[in-house]
Amino acid sequence: MTIQTSSKLALALFAGGAFTCLAMLQTKVTKAETPLLDRELFFGNPQIAGGQLSPDGKFISFMKPYNGIMNVWVKEFAEPFEKARPLTDSKRPLYGYTWTEDGNFILFVKDSDGDENMNLFAVDPNAKPAADKETPESRNLTPLKGVRAQMIHASQNNPDLLWVGLNDRDKAWHDLYRLEISTGKLTLVYENKDRITGYEFDWDDNLRLLSRTDPAGNQTLLRIDGDNLEPIYETNVNENASVSGWDRKNESMYLITNQGDLDLTTLYKMNPKTKEMELVESDPEKQVDFGGLRLDRNTRAVISTSYTDDKTRYYWRDKTWEGNYKFLQDSFPGREISFQSSTNDYNKFLIAVHGDKYAAEAWYFDAKKRELIHQYTPRPELKEVEEYLAPMIPIRYASSDGLEIPGYLTVPAGVEAKNLPVVVLVHGGPKGPRDNWGYNSLVQFLANRGYAVLQPNFRASGGYGKNFLNAGDLQWGKLMQDDITWGVKHLIQKGIADKDRIAIMGGSYGGYATLAGLAFTPDLYACGVDIVGPSNIFTLLDSIPAYWEAGKAFLYGMVGDPKTEEGKERIRNASPLFSASKISKPLLIIQGANDPRVKQAEADQIVIALRNRGQKVSYLLADDEGHGFAKPINRMAMYAEIEAFLADQIGGRAQKEMSHEVAKRLEQLRVDVSKVTHEPSKN
Repeated sequence: MTIQTSSKLALALFAGGAFTCLAMLQTKVTKAETPLLDRELFFGNPQIAGGQLSPDGKFISFMKPYNGIMNVWVKEFAEPFEKARPLTDSKRPLYGYTWTEDGNFILFVKDSDGDENMNLFAVDPNAKPAADKETPESRNLTPLKGVRAQMIHASQNNPDLLWVGLNDRDKAWHDLYRLEISTGKLTLVYENKDRITGYEFDWDDNLRLLSRTDPAGNQTLLRIDGDNLEPIYETNVNENASVSGWDRKNESMYLITNQGDLDLTTLYKMNPKTKEMELVESDPEKQVDFGGLRLDRNTRAVISTSYTDDKTRYYWRDKTWEGNYKFLQDSFPGREISFQSSTNDYNKFLIAVHGDKYAAEAWYFDAKKRELIHQYTPRPELKEVEEYLAPMIPIRYASSDGLEIPGYLTVPAGVEAKNLPVVVLVHGGPKGPRDNWGYNSLVQFLANRGYAVLQPNFRASGGYGKNFLNAGDLQWGKLMQDDITWGVKHLIQKGIADKDRIAIMGGSYGGYATLAGLAFTPDLYACGVDIVGPSNIFTLLDSIPAYWEAGKAFLYGMVGDPKTEEGKERIRNASPLFSASKISKPLLIIQGANDPRVKQAEADQIVIALRNRGQKVSYLLADDEGHGFAKPINRMAMYAEIEAFLADQIGGRAQKEMSHEVAKRLEQLRVDVSKVTHEPSKN
């Protein structure tokens, strides 16, 4: 579950336009039969990924397997990749990494077996490992147990300084600390006893603004005026406002907001002293929310803005950047271009070249010389067979109340879009996230197995305006579920879907939607795959992490207030657990034992309810995972099981072969459902 508060902290449809014509999908492609591609191509470790140039361009860092786990490696830029050195030896895939401003350190975060209690680490990319080691020592900069560290601000002026948030004093709230990277010294800057959910620094590292969220979920932006906090901007629980940098003079902030009469989030400049606001930009096509603002770290000028509709559109303010982008588009026709990292002077870039049915590539781009040098292809074996990948087509359809729902449809390569088995793939969140156009390993895997894949951006999905976002409030299991159901009906009506071979599948909220689909529309689906999805909203609310305190009102606004009789009734009706008797189709449940968002109890409860009614349920449980499976061996075992399950239920293709290690791990993950126990809920 991704929880997003009105203060924009992650605790984690456009209704206009014509309906998409599917004629382009109705023509059968004449090519040799698409081969069954090895699942390793989709879910195995990439050879190399996540490349970043050092700030001076002398080094390139990247993620590469080390003892089977993706870790950070580094090499001098001119060296071949075979000369790279491993810098980390994490036993669990890292959540990400970054260079410090001066290139002296690489910072990364990791937790313990998926519990999401993050510690921040630093490693010197020039350090040599000890005699008995292959990697240099990494220093834990926040060596606290059960604490979730947050990176708040990195100084450009003194690259040895970071500001971090730590919830060591109070699990619900993060105090602000200044951190010296070289020494690890932590200095308390702000003790958070005021429900502060955000800290905003300017270009000169001055703490200028705080965001405070009250118990009702309303957000107040506060200007720091000496020892006083001056309220300057307020939004309610159903609105959003966030700061995205400062102007050239370091006087006014860029504010992204949908306060009041605004539907689409819009970019403004606001002077925090005078409270004067100046409109900068909203979507020129009046379709979607403001997407992103890119600022020049050196001149502080606006480089570009972006908006994501069916695809992402860029609007360039800087002619040099625009020229570079157009040069790259001409160099890679039909592909998308992303600026992955750059040197501090923006003369050298690492770019990603990608698309919906293409294996991604990483290229070095010298902007001065207009020189391109291929660096690596994360999945070179996939590149060799990308002719068998399938296009992702944006679609629109009407829901039960007439609301137009955007989404994506992927039809297997080389087949006619007619009478196909379908997997409805529901994204998580639910409020704020959305599915996007582009390469998706799970979508391509399912398409290769013969399934059409529907990805609905149901109401409450982000990016389509405030009204669409909030239309999902109190609609779990109701109109939000209808948005999925009517997508299936649309495919049946168009003749694309075989009505007897439709599966529903998803993770987090998508797992909930799977359970709700089987419980509330039992005749629509042939089977379901629930990955870390909640089954009982009462117990979900009872077990949320302490650091989600700021988002409680936001969450209650989505599902109902369990402290009221009306809320209790609404929650009970929306919880699939209490309609388990209606679930008649086979179900596969997948859960991480250390999940802090959707606890193992959510899986155990529904497994017991179905088992006790003699209904068919299978269960995978990983003792070393959290909210989703991150370890390669677990991931491979999970998808092998999903593949076999779907083939059995709706008749797609399946790869039977798997390595001995994967087969062994799969047996370890399988749970004997007859032995599952759980203390029943009192609700």
